[in-house]
Amino acid sequence: MIVLVSTLILWLPFILRFSHWLGLSISESNFLYIYKHYDGPLYIIPAKSFYDPEIIKTLRVDISLIPGYYAAHLPLYSLFIRIFSYVFGYLKSMIFTNVFFTVILAGFFYYFIRFFQITKKPLLLATIFLFLPRFLVVRSVGAPESLFILLVLVSLFFFEKKNYLFAGVFGGLATMTKSPGILLFFAYLLAIGEQCLKQNNPVNIRNPIGNGLPAGRQGLPRSFDVTSGFARDDNNAKFAFNWRWFGLIFIPIGLLLVFILYYFQFGDFFAYFKSGDNIHLVFPYAIFNASKSWVGTAWLEDVLFVFFIYILTVITLRNTKHRSFFYFSLVYLIATTFVQHRDISRYSLPLWPMACIAFESFFTSKKFKIAAMILLPAIFLYAWNFFVQNVMPIGEWQPFL
Repeated sequence: MIVLVSTLILWLPFILRFSHWLGLSISESNFLYIYKHYDGPLYIIPAKSFYDPEIIKTLRVDISLIPGYYAAHLPLYSLFIRIFSYVFGYLKSMIFTNVFFTVILAGFFYYFIRFFQITKKPLLLATIFLFLPRFLVVRSVGAPESLFILLVLVSLFFFEKKNYLFAGVFGGLATMTKSPGILLFFAYLLAIGEQCLKQNNPVNIRNPIGNGLPAGRQGLPRSFDVTSGFARDDNNAKFAFNWRWFGLIFIPIGLLLVFILYYFQFGDFFAYFKSGDNIHLVFPYAIFNASKSWVGTAWLEDVLFVFFIYILTVITLRNTKHRSFFYFSLVYLIATTFVQHRDISRYSLPLWPMACIAFESFFTSKKFKIAAMILLPAIFLYAWNFFVQNVMPIGEWQPFL
């Protein structure tokens, strides 16, 4: 309900065609502002063509993009757009798909933090999760982020439950939604590697945050592994390979299937890497370069705050008993520092639920609630202003219908 009400409020000035809204001028106000928000319509083209270059050419999109450019927009979100298009048409399906998965994401995040006993106020924390300003915008237009974050969280959930097959399957689906999903695989390798090292060290009474077991507690078996929460026989404490880990191979398989699709459609297995100026990984903190086309400004102090928050997230999670939370945050943060793109707040969105988990006591405190309520009108004003500015120059809508 919170998702639907907040989304409807955001859409209100465009649905009612207000040319002026709380001091904001909206030229030719209508719902097309929502439809043409970057990069939503670009996912409709793969949904209609399934990346066939000849079909893409026949669509006659009035934006000068080569067919290979659409390889940067991975297929799973587009596939759902196509499925729902039989009911709503492509433009409405683009929006419905995102809102639909945002509702599921909100419900699952609530369940996620309750299951792992992250907070005593799961509803409040789940609500705060929905109102990060950049996420508020992204979840209300055409975008794959809600679907991607949902799949990432489901994968992490099953990994922590040691159901590695489902962790791999949902991780693979995340990878088919956005390429950074592959980072789950490396995060899991690090978590498993740490577990293996601890199994080879029979004396380990480190006390991670949140495990409820005080270090040095009397009566623990000598080989008790506090991190994993189970005891081992001292005579059999060495590393033993777990065949269930093979389920995680579905994560890179997901990306492999995308590249195979591109091979058959574009004739190039590596079409993703040749989709134009879309690969923004350069070197750490490469965003601080105003001369680059995807940066274009020196006003980047907000990016420092984004990095600061997520660095604190990683540091705070370093001793959590949920090791995949820490390693995913670490790997994703490192990758994000290499991104040379102004919209770092969007690229880093999968770290936001981890930040909510890391700082749950702060986010659910009385002082934060007061500050958030005072700031809430500004968050909506930010979103409306963003809707008006961040739009694609679409003159002919026929290719997207």
